[in-house]
Amino acid sequence: MRIYFNPDNINFQSSTKSQIYVDKTMMLAVLNQFIEKQNKYICISRPRRFGKTIAGNMICAYYSRGYDSRELFAPFQISSDPSFEEKLNQYNVIKIDVNAEYRNTADREHLIKILSDKIKAEMQIDYPDITLTESDTLAEAILKIYAATGDTFMIIMDEYDVLVREQVPESLFTDYLDFLNGLFKADTLRPAIALAYLTGILPVVRDRVQSKLNNFREYTILDAGELAEFVGFTAEEVETLSRERGLDFEEFRKWYDGYRQHNIEIYNPESVVRAAESGYFDDYWGRTSTYAVISDQLRKNFEGTRDAVIRMLAGEEVPVNVTSYMNTMDSFFSRNDLFTYLLHLGYLAYNREEKTCRIPNREIRQEWLNAVEVSENYSETNRIIEESRELLKETLAGNEEVVAQALDVSHIHVTSIRSYNNEDALQSAIYLAYLYALNKYTVFREMTTGKGFADVVYIPYDKGDPAMIIELKRNSSTESALRQIKEKRYFDSLSHYKGKLLFVGISYDEKEKTHSCKIEWFQKG
Repeated sequence: MRIYFNPDNINFQSSTKSQIYVDKTMMLAVLNQFIEKQNKYICISRPRRFGKTIAGNMICAYYSRGYDSRELFAPFQISSDPSFEEKLNQYNVIKIDVNAEYRNTADREHLIKILSDKIKAEMQIDYPDITLTESDTLAEAILKIYAATGDTFMIIMDEYDVLVREQVPESLFTDYLDFLNGLFKADTLRPAIALAYLTGILPVVRDRVQSKLNNFREYTILDAGELAEFVGFTAEEVETLSRERGLDFEEFRKWYDGYRQHNIEIYNPESVVRAAESGYFDDYWGRTSTYAVISDQLRKNFEGTRDAVIRMLAGEEVPVNVTSYMNTMDSFFSRNDLFTYLLHLGYLAYNREEKTCRIPNREIRQEWLNAVEVSENYSETNRIIEESRELLKETLAGNEEVVAQALDVSHIHVTSIRSYNNEDALQSAIYLAYLYALNKYTVFREMTTGKGFADVVYIPYDKGDPAMIIELKRNSSTESALRQIKEKRYFDSLSHYKGKLLFVGISYDEKEKTHSCKIEWFQKG
């Protein structure tokens, strides 16, 4: 059985036989357009649990000469693409899982030579008439075969960045750079490479690796371009899966959606599959990773980080500049670097048009709450969360005075990032005060109307909880806030909701800098 050179298709075959398999084979049609072209060098980075390994196995099974995969791919979408037959099992494939090699090699100092020798030994089996010597690098062995036969190669490297992310000996790192340079930068080898496909968690590291890989086109979780629909599961794929499993598609959306790119909603595939298999929606991310990734970064406490975290916990988006980050695990110089790193790890989602980031979904939100709870310098934030939990209880109990006092406190918290009396601050005071409600409600921020400053609608996850409509008026009365809710019939937009509604009218007095509140119940449907 081949491991590195022209392996068979058993790994991808196993994936297709899984209890749940979502067809992503049309990714091959996109890759077929890159082969032997100027843009044949591809580096795609995405978070853990987003299907990098499965995609690598699929690519290997399709292109490798090691096995006839026509029957394997016949049931899937790629089989009807015009390029299917032309590219099927036509290339010498070298597949390397850098992480596995690093973890499983005892003599790590000589990892690159050991790995190269293993690959060359498998290549020699297919090309017995070509002499591959012990002193040949892998790049030189490829060049010898290409020069003698004209056969071209595909190089698939999974977790290419592990030796960049890990604190490896300098000698090993230097060997690795030479390895990359020989495979991807040597002009003499370019014609021999039909496609190079690298995957990792982080984009190409700028300061030490970029010169070796600057001919690669990068596809990241920030912008995957034409590969965006293959980064995770799309809304259409998850909706189909929800119908097949008899599960609520809206629950999938609340828990695992949020990584939007090029008008494509991208879902965390690992968590979607786990929920579909078990029939239970939960935080599966936390079972395979740890919130310590977040809390470790929060300890850096760059200026503005805490306020931005509070705003994101309250459901807002915050500005982020993703251009300064050096794509390393330790080069952080600002809040922007920290947030960009967490974007690549999937703990935040990016709005490319607005240049903002946010907490993407309910699953990741729980990881942030866990991280804030144990993070130094975030005890005040944790207190705000606990007070918000209590406020929700008091609101549902109709305790108007408690709600008004809580908004007074919340308004003070947001003044460091808002002008005290401006519209954003008034809205943020509500979002922050009801921060905990995001664990139990989907929040819709209505457009600002000519007569009101903030309409916030909370739709419960649990049908036993009431929906809430909150209207804020400035220098007016709570009665006028409630009257606006009724006259403008905001509740008509809740066409699919049947149950109790809670109308919360809030009035803010600019002069006294205090809030008042009035609560009414309304039965809908």
